[in-house]
Amino acid sequence: MVQTASTMVELGIEAPDFALPDVNGNIVSLSDFADAPALLVVFMCNHCPYVIHAADELARLAAEYQKKGVAVVGINSNDVSTYPEDSPENMAREAARRGYTFPYLFDETQEAAHAYCAACTPDFFVFDRRRKLAYRGQMDSSRPGGAAPTGADLRAALDAVLENRPAPTDQKPSLGCNIKWRPGNEPEYF
Repeated sequence: MVQTASTMVELGIEAPDFALPDVNGNIVSLSDFADAPALLVVFMCNHCPYVIHAADELARLAAEYQKKGVAVVGINSNDVSTYPEDSPENMAREAARRGYTFPYLFDETQEAAHAYCAACTPDFFVFDRRRKLAYRGQMDSSRPGGAAPTGADLRAALDAVLENRPAPTDQKPSLGCNIKWRPGNEPEYF
């Protein structure tokens, strides 16, 4: 299993716009979350062992923080011609099986992944009320085959943003499988 780290883009950048279909075919865009005090964007998929390891905790964390007003969205940017297990039909099954309470979107063109400089699955981005990047990095220090995930790093960042405090400065890159880029669509940072 090859680990890919998140790109750790510059804090303070503005959330890139997106308009992508969810598992029911409805288009979801950044503007749909305009009133939320925080936005969590997760680049994820169905098959990656790192996502599988974190998926149940992510479902719990998302449901908990959505009750506090946080908008949560998952985005799958993988090339489904080479990874059919990440197809929209399988995304719908995975969302139902895991009990995801957030929109799970399909980025077929991979434009959203490029815009966010997403590199791995899972890759986490927390934006404040003004949609400025406050946190990017790991959910916690757990990895497949190790301790159970707690979401500690992500929870600390979300709590800080909700309390209008700066997110913790010790932000560690997320690790996971690389996004499965379509041939010829790989970004410079890949």
